[in-house]
Amino acid sequence: MTINNRLSAPDALPFHQLPVMRAGPGFDLLDGIRVLDLTTSVAGPYSTMLLADMGAEVIKVERPGSGDDSRSWGPPFLEGESLWFLSVNRNKKSLALDYSSPAGLAVLHELVAKADIVVVNQPPRVAKKLGTDTKTLQAIKPDLIYVSITGFGLTGERADWTCYDLIAEGYSGIMDITGEIDGEPQKVGAPAADMLAGQDAAMAALAAIVARGRTGKGRVIDVALVDSMTKFLTCRIVPFMGSGELPRRSGGKDSVIAIYQTFATADEPLTLGLGNDAIWKRFWDVMGQPEIGADPRFASNADRRACRAEIVAMIAPLLRQRGRGEWLALFGTARVPSGPIQRLDEVMADPHLQDRGLLYRLKEANHDIPQVGTAFHLDGKANQPRHAPPGLGEHTDALLGELLHYDTTTITELKNQGVI
Repeated sequence: MTINNRLSAPDALPFHQLPVMRAGPGFDLLDGIRVLDLTTSVAGPYSTMLLADMGAEVIKVERPGSGDDSRSWGPPFLEGESLWFLSVNRNKKSLALDYSSPAGLAVLHELVAKADIVVVNQPPRVAKKLGTDTKTLQAIKPDLIYVSITGFGLTGERADWTCYDLIAEGYSGIMDITGEIDGEPQKVGAPAADMLAGQDAAMAALAAIVARGRTGKGRVIDVALVDSMTKFLTCRIVPFMGSGELPRRSGGKDSVIAIYQTFATADEPLTLGLGNDAIWKRFWDVMGQPEIGADPRFASNADRRACRAEIVAMIAPLLRQRGRGEWLALFGTARVPSGPIQRLDEVMADPHLQDRGLLYRLKEANHDIPQVGTAFHLDGKANQPRHAPPGLGEHTDALLGELLHYDTTTITELKNQGVI
């Protein structure tokens, strides 16, 4: 990795300040695994990007002319490309194919025969109509790992309902417990249901591939946005079911941990997490009032929860006496969990995240785009992108020729028919 010099041009974009990462081999954990991605939008493409980041060959099948729905999501666009699309589609090959026609479906089924994993995001009724349902595809390749990502799953009365991230968040309960106590329900500030479902789909696919190595069996993986988003609330739902205490919106100030919330300082707000008895005492040592840390009224987390309002009323005016930077330096030295509330521009400029290879500028001959990385290291190294998100149909001719052994005449005929 090489660090890019800062640009001074007035039209420089924020990502121009990021370290430059050039394409390379990347992680190879899934080398030899081929994934057929028939999905659009966020959840499915994110799941297949995770597999691609692990080294799988991902063939993204898109509609000729328009492609993945997210290609048109904008503004913002970067040199005509949707930044939402660029967020979740690196390390893939794009094949433009209209498989709503018999000729196109025949091509698709040939591709299925050569795939290890197929990921779809059509409701079961639509998948059956298109010839991409589980029964059809596993008849072609019995050991296929078939991954379905839908709003409500493949079963039940809601199976064919249309769903988006917003709808899933509403069903899950997350919006009801997010926001200020006297405010309206709030959606999470990112497509949480999409991203969580994508992670679940990738994780399940990986487990199925491992199992197939032992048994030779194909599997059907059924992921639902509502299920994945609801699962995210496990640590709120289980306590409610076991206690009858219904969580309500609190502005993030009702944690089981006391104290665990935001506070104002003399300038910028900070986060503070006093997660155990030792941290509680260290905090009050920093504040110069060790007697409060030793007060038997606050000896346990349960005691502190019962006195939460009183404790917050003690802490709040003290923290307003100094600026955030000064407090964070003191808390860091004393090992008291705390931090800033960063804007996205501050996140992008965070040197620690940049040094870990999480945020970078992917620079190739024809591409210069911002990316967020794989988010874990392997054998002490961050992942490296193999190539940028593809242009629509960028690899169509090469894939049909190299993978399916179509000759030039056949490819030309498919183009003339509007199939590719």
